[in-house]
Amino acid sequence: MIKIKNRSLVSITDYTKDEILRILDIAEGFEEDQRQKILRDYVIATLFFEPSTRTRLSFESAVQYLGGSIVGFASPDVTSVTKGETLKDTILTVSNYSDLIVMRNPMDGSARYASEVSPVPIINAGDGANQHPTQCLLDLYSIRKTQGSLDNIHIAMVGDLKYGRTVHSLVQALSLWNTTFHFVSPESLKMPSSVKTWVKKAGLEYHQYTDFMEVMPKADILYMTRIQGERFPDPLEYEKVKNAYVLDNSMLETSKDNLRILHPLPRVNELNEDVDGNPKAYYFQQAKNGVYVRQALIAAILGLK
Repeated sequence: MIKIKNRSLVSITDYTKDEILRILDIAEGFEEDQRQKILRDYVIATLFFEPSTRTRLSFESAVQYLGGSIVGFASPDVTSVTKGETLKDTILTVSNYSDLIVMRNPMDGSARYASEVSPVPIINAGDGANQHPTQCLLDLYSIRKTQGSLDNIHIAMVGDLKYGRTVHSLVQALSLWNTTFHFVSPESLKMPSSVKTWVKKAGLEYHQYTDFMEVMPKADILYMTRIQGERFPDPLEYEKVKNAYVLDNSMLETSKDNLRILHPLPRVNELNEDVDGNPKAYYFQQAKNGVYVRQALIAAILGLK
């Protein structure tokens, strides 16, 4: 049974396969008609305790396109957190002013805690290196849009697989379909064992590589990630791996015709600008898809779709 109304989204595993597909179907409707003013009587709070561009702005755009109002902050420096206010008190206070809270916080598990104390639904916009379920939903939408299906996909995930919350969520979600995973990373940034165990339990295959080009002819989706310097406890370790994988246009010569390149953005130097003009580059459209998906999620949680 599909019942999303009034339910928080903290981890992509909070929703069933059918519920995920329902969100993607609703998003298709918003791609066709983005300006449906169904949020006129609603207030959405966006609480970003960590820097964000695409996620915060796409959520705020989603609300604006739907005619809703927004309250919140883009930095904890301008809030009572600087005076020592606890996360619980912030959530309980802001819930008095809003119908739904979108939150990003650098602490793993913070979104789950917020959902447990909040009287209104919480959408996790990223909690540390843990989960990023709305990015996952827009990634699924982008994969289905470009490949025609979510089944029988070979996906290569490249770069920071240890700290990359986007890939952790995406592996869990794609394990609901018949997916073959190809993990490309330096030894120090391998996919965590807990995520690989998820793949094994689903009865699916994964393969690990350190050589980028070895995976190129196999992939339907090439999911590039940034090496996240801010997640490294030791700056010297970051310096060793920051340029481990750099994709340029010439490297795509051996790739499949149907290959599409995704990236959660922002990019640094792992994705050369000469790739932007290649028809296989899909990352900017992927970011645009985030508005449709977040519109769909908000509408479903508020029981408007």
